Amino acid sequence: MKEVLVEVISQRGECGAGHHVGERFVCGGKTPAGICAAAYNALYPTVRALAAGGSFPWANPDGSVDLACPDGANPVVFRLKVSE
Repeated sequence: MKEVLVEVISQRGECGAGHHVGERFVCGGKTPAGICAAAYNALYPTVRALAAGGSFPWANPDGSVDLACPDGANPVVFRLKVSE
């Protein structure tokens, strides 16, 4: 399985977990320290698919995928990309 890099690319409102633009995480075999559990729960299926070599028709041209956390009032958007 490949590592997946997760980066905060946008944050509106006030994130309860304190996430901010530019923050980065590496997803390997464990939940990355410091990431919001609700956000990671939303990201996890895509992290696993990318780590296993999957792709998505809605991916960015470089193969990365943008996903938002489930807090619609204070959305944090994460970009997931397979580590090279």
